[in-house]
Amino acid sequence: MRKVAFVVQRYGLEVNGGAEVLCRSTAEHMSRYWDVEVLTTCALDYLTWRNEYRAGVEKINGVTVRRFPVKRPRNWNYFRVLSRLYSKVPSNALGHEWMRAQGPYSPGLFDFIKRERAGYDLFIFSTYLYCTTFFGLPLVKEKSALVPNAEDSPPLRYGIFKEIFSMPKAFIYNTPEEKALLSDLYGTDRTPGEVVGVGVDLPKELNGERFRRKFKVEGDFVLYIGRITVDKGCGEMFDYFARYKAERPGPLKLILLGKAVMGVPKHPDIVELGFVSEEEKFDALDAALFLLMPSPYESLSIVLLEAWLAVRPVLVNEKCAVMKGQCERSGGGLWYGDFSGFREQMDRLVKDGEARARSAGSGKAYVVKNYSWEVIERKYLRLADSMVEE
Repeated sequence: MRKVAFVVQRYGLEVNGGAEVLCRSTAEHMSRYWDVEVLTTCALDYLTWRNEYRAGVEKINGVTVRRFPVKRPRNWNYFRVLSRLYSKVPSNALGHEWMRAQGPYSPGLFDFIKRERAGYDLFIFSTYLYCTTFFGLPLVKEKSALVPNAEDSPPLRYGIFKEIFSMPKAFIYNTPEEKALLSDLYGTDRTPGEVVGVGVDLPKELNGERFRRKFKVEGDFVLYIGRITVDKGCGEMFDYFARYKAERPGPLKLILLGKAVMGVPKHPDIVELGFVSEEEKFDALDAALFLLMPSPYESLSIVLLEAWLAVRPVLVNEKCAVMKGQCERSGGGLWYGDFSGFREQMDRLVKDGEARARSAGSGKAYVVKNYSWEVIERKYLRLADSMVEE
């Protein structure tokens, strides 16, 4: 049985970032075929990288997890100064210092990879943007695969990443848009790679009425799921929704599920429920009219796939090529570029139940065909076969 290490910046049942959830769910599913270990840090919060987990080895859902301490938490003032300086003086030395300030910087993790590299057949690194990949992948580049989780955002064009994108033996992309973006920027099409993504599945029961009872929700609502932050387009979403409700008075609400790291406006029809369980999230999808995703930057939107599997259409920001592409391929959603488009597409999805049902049905068929775990597992196994000599 092959021994495979997944290397990721943070890992745990409490960690709900998209890249981290993708890594955890993939590691758990592939542990049926491989001897899987996860190499990660003791950090829980991606904003601070404070050591909150205990260093050492533990089992999570049957997967061995090795945690290593972060050398120092993120100093945001220092990081901002370095970011401004690096944008003006993009030297390699300054770029490396920027990366250490970005974090999470864990010398113990890098020492372990270097010392124990011969004991693993394959290292799968998650996310190009953090120290765990930047300093870890070069130590084992000849037996590494990279899941870039690359969004079309400014850091992707930083000069320090050119060499990193030339190192992996294979790439595991989330979407065709991500593959095309990295091919254009870094010529990654010269390296073997495959569009894989992640599998999604549903709990045994979805119960929208249970959600309504627990959170005292009445009437129709649109749902947002994820971190509530400016980077995810939430400021624009709040503005557009408030303007929409001013023009279309009525009981329709916007319900927010997730941790807020920005101020949420006080509005009678914007309801913040905070972080909820997986069961509550899927119950909310079952009760919602549709999912609203305003983010301009995504490498893969897992929650879009979950919404479609729960037979709910989606409305996305067309500035995000990945989510727009997912909607175009699936027929499972609409997109907007400005407030006029937002108003038009909201009207279509709010008022036309048949259109919602058609769109949601198309989305579900797309997910079943492309994102069942059987399909994803087969792609990972094929990739490993092509990389690892028998």
